[in-house]
Amino acid sequence: MQDKMTDDKAIEGEEGPMSIGLIYKNNDHVIEEKVKEGVPFLSYPILENTGIVSHGFSTRLGGVSEGGYSSMNLSLSRGDSPEAVEENTKRIARAIGVEKEKMVYTQQTHTTNVAVVSQKDAGSTLKETDGLVTNSPGICLVTFYADCVPLYFVDPVRRAIGLSHSGWRGTVGKMAAATVEKMKECFGTRPEDIIAAVGPSICQDCYEVSEDVTSRFKETFREEDWKDLFYKKENGKFQLDLWKANEINLQEAGVLPEHIAVTNVCTCCNPKILFSHRVQGWNRGNLCAFLALKDKE
Repeated sequence: MQDKMTDDKAIEGEEGPMSIGLIYKNNDHVIEEKVKEGVPFLSYPILENTGIVSHGFSTRLGGVSEGGYSSMNLSLSRGDSPEAVEENTKRIARAIGVEKEKMVYTQQTHTTNVAVVSQKDAGSTLKETDGLVTNSPGICLVTFYADCVPLYFVDPVRRAIGLSHSGWRGTVGKMAAATVEKMKECFGTRPEDIIAAVGPSICQDCYEVSEDVTSRFKETFREEDWKDLFYKKENGKFQLDLWKANEINLQEAGVLPEHIAVTNVCTCCNPKILFSHRVQGWNRGNLCAFLALKDKE
């Protein structure tokens, strides 16, 4: 694959949908590649079509970071220059159409803790938190990734949103259900009204795990689903499908199948365009998912 990290200048001045060279797992049109303000990002038509949110998923392109962080690292926890992260965050905020000062961040620890946030939380980082929900316009929910699964939730009826980080531990713990329950409890959300997306993350072909991990999935998923979630290889390891697992979790939480968009973009298959812990290890940056409610028109 062509090294797109050398092509940042080629996208300067471009605007709107365009190809940034991603490899897709299938031909389903669930994700759009966009460039605004010279910064590429990914978006979901199913979320955009609600008309009430600004959202996106960052790539490695369009930033100022260098080395293993090149170029759009958005995390201060990786060892990157704070000045570079600040500039990168400003750039992606402008591109997606959200306010940097109104971002609320998670300090993720693979829990199923979901926090309710409002205007008073703008600019803060919430500890021991992997999910965020709000009904406050302008507040931008932000979660961090480099192979784990982003989960987007939009309730266009009650005008509420959620954004959650779901690695294998969060998936076994039913993070999707925890987020839906928090939205029901706080905003009166009905699961059947939710529009959801499973974001870019590691695919089953790339995600090898040990038997102790699949044993946890056997404990919390129905036996009839196991064949769709994992298979055993000759080396005794398993290939695990977090995309399917989270799709099942969303449906079990009451989200309608026709309201769910499941990613076909793998972070591990696209290491020149997306950060992947499986490929780059610790010497890497982080991607981010963004979701904000628009003001009522």
